[in-house]
Amino acid sequence: MPEGHTVHRTANDFAEHFVGAKLRIDSPQGRFAPSAALVDGRVLVAARAIGKQLFLDFENGLVVRIHLGIYGKWRWYALGNAAKPVLPAVVGEVRARFWARDERGQWWLADLRGPTVCEVLTPEQAGRVESRLGADPLNPDPDGAEAQRFAERVARSRQSIAFLLMDQSVISGIGNVYRAELLFRARLNPHTPGNLVRAQQLSAIWNDSVHLLQDGVHTGVMITRDEHRGVDPGKPERHFVYKREGQPCRVCGTHVAIELLAGRKLYWCPSCQA
Repeated sequence: MPEGHTVHRTANDFAEHFVGAKLRIDSPQGRFAPSAALVDGRVLVAARAIGKQLFLDFENGLVVRIHLGIYGKWRWYALGNAAKPVLPAVVGEVRARFWARDERGQWWLADLRGPTVCEVLTPEQAGRVESRLGADPLNPDPDGAEAQRFAERVARSRQSIAFLLMDQSVISGIGNVYRAELLFRARLNPHTPGNLVRAQQLSAIWNDSVHLLQDGVHTGVMITRDEHRGVDPGKPERHFVYKREGQPCRVCGTHVAIELLAGRKLYWCPSCQA
């Protein structure tokens, strides 16, 4: 499942190519067709990401909400600057197709396949969805209120910190990769109950999540070893513990452990994170 940095990159792409334009929308698959008609040809005024969810705000007040889930994917096309675009053939089950001309006269098209959620909401409905989401490390937090909201939510819970980092009502945008790597970088036992995690540890985890996710937005790649930032070393070298079960820890040499927690694989070092 895409993690938060991927969805923020998509929001940035929509902002660059579609915001301010009359966005054409249809549903080749048909499932989204009645909803698409409500916003087709309307000006897109904003594209926002909160964690793993994308919100597209239109001039008529309606909001398109998209959650990719496990199987959802985007495919982008640059269609040139002709007076009318030649749309590419539909490939696969395209739930929704978005296209418009940007301010430079370039046509762009984005095809959406396989999302868990693709729906049109009223502002009130969208607000209720957003209110259920936890703090997003990638969204502006000038006064530290979001960091504090995260810390308070964790401190109230007896659930393990590993469980809480995957709970999108606690912190938005963290998935299995960042969860494992954040806990290793903090040298924190993943089974520690939230209410026993020290305040300075929570602050460090929040700040590190901001750091890692911002880097992911910039590069498009999840690299959690600082020595490789800026140059992708390839999948085997990107992480400390994620998908390295049975291999020696890069720090202490102990074999990296794997277990199931709430149906998801958890990777950690039993020595560094004791």
